[in-house]
Amino acid sequence: MKIEKLKNYNQKVLAILGTLAIVLVIVSILGIAGIAISELFRFNNYNDIETGILSDEKIEELQKENKREQVISYENPKLIDTLNSIYMIPVSHKNLNEAENLNGLLNNRKGSYEYEDSRYSRQIYGSYNNLIIYNQKSEVTKKLFDKRVNFNNINVEYFTDNILLLFKVAENDTYKDGVINLLDFKSLYIYSLIEKKLTKIENEEMDIISYNFLNESKDLIVSFGIDKNNDGKYEDLNEPTIIKKYNYKTGKLTNIVGEKTNSDLQKMLEGTEK
Repeated sequence: MKIEKLKNYNQKVLAILGTLAIVLVIVSILGIAGIAISELFRFNNYNDIETGILSDEKIEELQKENKREQVISYENPKLIDTLNSIYMIPVSHKNLNEAENLNGLLNNRKGSYEYEDSRYSRQIYGSYNNLIIYNQKSEVTKKLFDKRVNFNNINVEYFTDNILLLFKVAENDTYKDGVINLLDFKSLYIYSLIEKKLTKIENEEMDIISYNFLNESKDLIVSFGIDKNNDGKYEDLNEPTIIKKYNYKTGKLTNIVGEKTNSDLQKMLEGTEK
């Protein structure tokens, strides 16, 4: 009789513990779901705020103080017509950390797009401070840098008449945190295996954000980040980008969007063009 009562007692205890465990699991799931939904709403609201332009009333208030809080920024070009090599360039904007003078330079000092093509390419990932080219036939090795640098991804691009290596390289501690890394301003380096030549692409006191080849060409579109607050580091959230074309043959960088168009777009954004 006592054994039977003990069995019943144990069964009741196990049932209670099982029920409590189920309740705890349900509460945990609801809690996690609640946090996820909250974060989703917060993220959506954040995106709505970031993508909006200022109201006419806000613009008028800023104009009275000869100020602006938003600047034009160019997104990575998108190839929309492969046959005719036609691209579209979305124009966005960045919200500045603080209002600046309307007469200030848009660039303070004067990315990549995606498409499919037939050219083969590959990426090598890691953390590097130099690169050695080794020729097995001639038993010759060549280091590319004679100075201290830092870079991570190496892009290998195969053309019918050349093989190019590309990498974004940090050379100076522009952020002044005691480390030369990819938070600092970077330059784009191109090494030609055929020409055995290393070329540097930079835009003074700007950061290389992204790059890619124009359709059926060795010319590049390069996206530069503008360090508006002069802290030595590009911040995607509050600082704009510009895009330029790099001519592989001449080694020259040229604007894709003209100064007049850029100025007109900025004036429309800040409401100074009526």
